Amino acid sequence: MSRIGKLPIKLAENVTVKVTGGLVEVTGPKGNLSLNLHPAAEVVVKDNQVVVSVKNEESKNIHGLTRSLIANMVHGVVEEWVKILELSGTGFRASATGDELQLALGFSHPVKVSAPSGIKFDVKENKISVTGIDKALVGEIAAKIRGLKPADPYKAKGFKYENEVIRRKAGKAAKTAA
Repeated sequence: MSRIGKLPIKLAENVTVKVTGGLVEVTGPKGNLSLNLHPAAEVVVKDNQVVVSVKNEESKNIHGLTRSLIANMVHGVVEEWVKILELSGTGFRASATGDELQLALGFSHPVKVSAPSGIKFDVKENKISVTGIDKALVGEIAAKIRGLKPADPYKAKGFKYENEVIRRKAGKAAKTAA
């Protein structure tokens, strides 16, 4: 039995979870999310809680995963998920216009990143916020943006996550006169 999988998911007052066959639908004030269940997983909603179980002991690795995915969906429809990226470097700029992020990253052309439905960009100073109700989609878009120009270990120029620590390298050592 999974330790995480055994924990029930408490639902807020304004969140509804509907299980139909192999589909779990979560509805809240921020939007709707759905998840296709693994055939070995069972989800039951009772007493304002969601309980996840598995049908047989061979598929116990699905237990904690399914519970975590549903818990992330419940959290996302109440409070949106946010990933914050910091951009540092001379001449590097970012601006958000509508559902598009425009970046000047030192290339010969500006880079444009379009937001899929459900994702919003917000730029303040050198910080870019990627916001949405789907945790996996928010993380994927933030990783794609970071992949455009990851922070290098020598000068730490480029994108890094808000609390990420960049391990710095010394670079070339100066020659000493002998």
